[in-house]
Amino acid sequence: MRNWKKAFGVTAAVAMAAAAMVPTTVFADEEETFKIGVIGPMTGDYAQYGTNVYNAAVLAAEEINANGGFNGYQIEILDAGDDMGDPEKAVNAYNDLLDKGMQMLDGTVTSAPCIAVGAEAAESTFLFTPSGTAVDCITAGSNEFRMCFTDPMQGTKSAQFISEHELATKVAILYDSMADYNVGIHDAFVEAAGEYGLEVVADEAYTTDSNTDFSVQLSKIKDSGAELLFLPNYYSDNALILQQASEAGMDDMTIFGVDGMDGILSVENFDTSLAEGVMLLTPFSATGEDEATQNFVNAYKEAYNGETPNQFAADSYDVIYAMQLAANEAGITPDMSNEDISAAMSEAMLNIELDGLTGKAKWTEDGECDKEPRAFVIQDGVYVEVE
Repeated sequence: MRNWKKAFGVTAAVAMAAAAMVPTTVFADEEETFKIGVIGPMTGDYAQYGTNVYNAAVLAAEEINANGGFNGYQIEILDAGDDMGDPEKAVNAYNDLLDKGMQMLDGTVTSAPCIAVGAEAAESTFLFTPSGTAVDCITAGSNEFRMCFTDPMQGTKSAQFISEHELATKVAILYDSMADYNVGIHDAFVEAAGEYGLEVVADEAYTTDSNTDFSVQLSKIKDSGAELLFLPNYYSDNALILQQASEAGMDDMTIFGVDGMDGILSVENFDTSLAEGVMLLTPFSATGEDEATQNFVNAYKEAYNGETPNQFAADSYDVIYAMQLAANEAGITPDMSNEDISAAMSEAMLNIELDGLTGKAKWTEDGECDKEPRAFVIQDGVYVEVE
């Protein structure tokens, strides 16, 4: 795909890789501890998302326990709940973690399971999703918060970025019309496109159960005159789309994705040269030159057999540290009920500011995170930040 190195000033670069560690419990040393659960896809197509979230939570917990814990108390990360991206499995995992004493939740990782678990946790167990992007992930209760951007925000910011950086005026879209994440971004992008002077010349869909052959959609996109193809999908689908787009002779078309694109370089048997020049909005780069990022990346690699953390890991790491700020602000103790912890944490979240790996963040009364997005382009198999 097109190389944008000449078009933009760039900084450092990194190849994102998935952590493959088996999730295991981190036990605190003291008898009285806060118990934190993590729910996400630990196996299946999106396992690298879930394992990165879990591994980063473990890493953050170890650091925090060595530096005073939550309000002076140690924290324990319970065994991960594997939802395989399925809402019903996520609810089962949530109830299992409650049985094990969970008092706060770092999760869930993907949107549909998060919506389902959010309905269960509303006004009961403090929920902080690192990466559930659908708007409804945190609308069930006032005790639910988000570290990442919403789907609509990603769609709007993508249209704005494409326009302001003059990447294209005629754009095409190819997306999964059955997935909440993809649809939410798509709809916001289409709505914002006109405002930013973009013409959507092809708007093609596929479904989750027919995501192996994109030839018909790509043929229409190729004939549409589009200069850029927007892919608001997860990396596994996008890898196959890029392969088939190349086979269709579309190598000159600019490709633009969002945070779900992160992970494409580690897809098994994927020719990473096909991702050359692909652009995406994502909040984290493992080659950031700031001290905090480098300390995190080095610690993660040391703990997890040299694996490089992705943005889901960074989001989760920030979640645990934001929880610490809120716990200290609220003055909570492990002997409090889930409901009391949840209420106190929710109030405290409105008073904290986190200078995290994914940016400086504050939270609104509706649980949304207020921070700015970052853009990257893949060059020579690594992520390079666009200035």
